Amino acid sequence: QVQLVESGGGLVQAGGSLRLSCAASGLAFSNRRVAWFRQAPGKDREFVAGIRSSGGVTFYADSVKGRFTISRDGTKNTVYLQMNSLKPEDAAVYYCTSGPGGFRPGGFRYSDQGEYDYWGQGTQVTVSS
Repeated sequence: QVQLVESGGGLVQAGGSLRLSCAASGLAFSNRRVAWFRQAPGKDREFVAGIRSSGGVTFYADSVKGRFTISRDGTKNTVYLQMNSLKPEDAAVYYCTSGPGGFRPGGFRYSDQGEYDYWGQGTQVTVSS
């Protein structure tokens, strides 16, 4: 059974930092794409960051570029999202998700939720102003 378990959310002041973790069981992140999405109240779920299955190439939404960093630890089968310089508008439930690795004709659309086949339950991030 595949499980993605997020942790590390919480309450932080604007300008502060948090590191989210996504630990996987039942699948190996090393050969899969992994991404973080977020959903704020009343808003659609949106792409935040993604990382390729190999090579460590990363992708970011414009709203978090330069502030957030996605990374993976293969030995722990865990992906992280380091969030710095947090703003009130970053407050949301953050979800970890994983999609197939390997070649995809036409390319893999990291921002498309339909590309992913496993999702975590989410972790709440609250940013006070």
